[in-house]
Amino acid sequence: MPARILVAEDDRKQAEVIRRYLEREGHEATVVHDGRAALDHARRRPPDLLLLDVMLPGLDGLAVCRALRAERDVPIVMLTARAGEDDLVLGLALGADDYLTKPYRPRELLARVAAVLRRAARVTGAEPARYRVGDLVVDVARHEVRAGGRPVGTTPAEFAILACLAAAPGRAFTRQLLLERVGGFDRDVTGRTIDTHVVNLRRKVEPVPTRPRYLLTVYGVGYKLAETAGEGDGGAP
Repeated sequence: MPARILVAEDDRKQAEVIRRYLEREGHEATVVHDGRAALDHARRRPPDLLLLDVMLPGLDGLAVCRALRAERDVPIVMLTARAGEDDLVLGLALGADDYLTKPYRPRELLARVAAVLRRAARVTGAEPARYRVGDLVVDVARHEVRAGGRPVGTTPAEFAILACLAAAPGRAFTRQLLLERVGGFDRDVTGRTIDTHVVNLRRKVEPVPTRPRYLLTVYGVGYKLAETAGEGDGGAP
């Protein structure tokens, strides 16, 4: 589906290449070249997806991601020339939905964009389902999560993982299966990516994140959602 995409990239030549490829796919692409402009534009006219370079002048991409995540859940794909795992984990912890390291092929970028857009479309109400385990409620139709009666803000990736687990309480999902269900992540960092999102979700929905009642680790396999609150597992990713 055509989407409205904001490209925040300070390399003007690279930004133009990205814009042309996106428009060739039928998307509407707007380009900005610094972090402040990216944040202002995203607030003024929220895009369907933000391609966000980490090394932006003014506000860097991580600061932009942090600020936007406090306000809205627009899907974000980070772009960076820094390949360190710490940068990847930090970007995901701040709420990025995917992370692409330069140099990358345009076709790879388009595939990531398509995957993130598909995931966002699925979790914003395609399936009119509502799941409850104890005080945790996952409402797929409304794209809402409540824990202990309070609303919980999640990123599209976090919501996709939680909705997948909530649809089959008690079923163990491998990290690879979760990646296939929610789509769009770099297979080279499969386990760490899912683990990071689960840690973030536990901070948001668990009364005691280090002693989870809902998002349980299945050792040697992956994760599951408890069938009843209080099933507990000790909490290590």
